[in-house]
Amino acid sequence: MYVCLCNKVTDRQIRDAARRGCCRLDDLRVELGVATCCGACAETAEGLLDERQQNNAPGPFALPQPA
Repeated sequence: MYVCLCNKVTDRQIRDAARRGCCRLDDLRVELGVATCCGACAETAEGLLDERQQNNAPGPFALPQPA
């Protein structure tokens, strides 16, 4: 689905950017141009970033990973 219509950025592109390390809206602005025109996509884009961070967060019973 298109999130940023002005720059033709999809939710998949935003999720891929998050996997590559984008964790703030400013990161998405630089990498994909999200929210650089009208800004209507900013809230949705931030929601996708939050979703990615929550999915990567360890659960309450997660064991530490070896270094």
